[in-house]
Amino acid sequence: MSNELLQAAAKAADDKRAEEIVALNMQGISLVSDYFLICHGNSDKQVQAIARAIKESAEENGQTVRRMEGFDEARWILVDLGDVVAHVFHKDERGYYNLERLWGDAPRENIQIELT
Repeated sequence: MSNELLQAAAKAADDKRAEEIVALNMQGISLVSDYFLICHGNSDKQVQAIARAIKESAEENGQTVRRMEGFDEARWILVDLGDVVAHVFHKDERGYYNLERLWGDAPRENIQIELT
């Protein structure tokens, strides 16, 4: 179920033209979730659209969205789907926080197959 949720969230982000979509397998690394989905948009409106699409996709698949933080500021929106936590950054913020480096020991999941 976690992987299906990850794939659906990645597709929703891709549908809104999110850039540099990365999925990290956090199993055994973080107690918070099984996967982190990280991506960014180039404007406040795009960042909000990506986060909204991820939330709507999860709800359409019967998943409860536990919380969404940072939506109004649109610099870093966290969408907590339980087993998957999506981090939607504004382009300017992504490099600063660099979650991929912070969680560098987490293996990357191959989601590109779903995004073609």
